[in-house]
Amino acid sequence: MSIAIGSDMYSVAAGMASDKTKAEQLQEKLQKENASDEELKEVCKSFEAYLLTQVMKEMEKTIPGRENKNPYLEQFGDILYEEYAKNATEREELGIAQMLYESMKRNA
Repeated sequence: MSIAIGSDMYSVAAGMASDKTKAEQLQEKLQKENASDEELKEVCKSFEAYLLTQVMKEMEKTIPGRENKNPYLEQFGDILYEEYAKNATEREELGIAQMLYESMKRNA
């Protein structure tokens, strides 16, 4: 079996490993007992960005004509979605991070 740039099998395996690592990092940060407000807010923002990235990846699968996808977008599409998600999170467009932060502070 050969692996070429843009190969679906390689992309899927790399994406799954990356997603698992990010989820584990977020979980470790949340389990810190003495996390400051700033650290807690950063973890909430990271979670929102991660969630938005996953939503965008799944939404892409619903686009008709996806099989004729640009090879560069195939290779770097995940990076593009991550940047879109980070920008949306930093501008607080959805407010998921803020709601999560307030909920966690209330329940702590």
